Amino acid sequence: MGAVLEAGQLVVGYGGAPVCGEVTAEVRAGQVLGVVGVNGAGKSTVVQTIAGRQPAISGDARILGLPVDPDSVHFRREVAAVFDDDLFFPSLSVTEHLLLVARGHSLADPGERVAAELEFFGLSTRADAIPDALSSGQRRRLLLAAGFIRPSALLILDEPEQRLDPGMRDALAGRIATYADGGGAVLLVTHDPRLLVRTATSALVIKDDVELVSAEEGAGFIAGL
Repeated sequence: MGAVLEAGQLVVGYGGAPVCGEVTAEVRAGQVLGVVGVNGAGKSTVVQTIAGRQPAISGDARILGLPVDPDSVHFRREVAAVFDDDLFFPSLSVTEHLLLVARGHSLADPGERVAAELEFFGLSTRADAIPDALSSGQRRRLLLAAGFIRPSALLILDEPEQRLDPGMRDALAGRIATYADGGGAVLLVTHDPRLLVRTATSALVIKDDVELVSAEEGAGFIAGL
């Protein structure tokens, strides 16, 4: 099978000014590519660009052979992304948010799927709460549940471990591994060396010269920050 994600000489930044070196990488089905670097190095800018949230300065990124295009039905169907932006409908409950995603992606037995996600992410007792009534950690878990419940070929996670306790971080690592084992590809930005080693097949170190390294070397880079 070909690459799910291909990036070739991709330059990202703002106002024509690059924030890091060129990114050239690929992620195939079943692989998890970690993205690490110091704060402000450009990690989130790289994944925001791949997710279609901002234009590239130059270079190319493709999902299943097609250009990044957030207006394309194909792109929206194949790419799921979780960023730290807490975008919710203020009047919808936790359950209603997840049902909206499940039904929007035509999942079979949406009620059962939502119940399973609520249990996995420890939100069952908050199922009827609106987002403003949730803690920051609960809002993070709701975002993750919405990202995992829907089908996708590529899952982009931008520091998903933020605001999660150690037990939930371990559960998240297992969930990422299960997603990849099922044939999904993952782009994972993280500051957690344990999460990186437990999930990633390789890692990009984002800096002036972007470098592809092993997951263990990437974890060592994080630990040395």
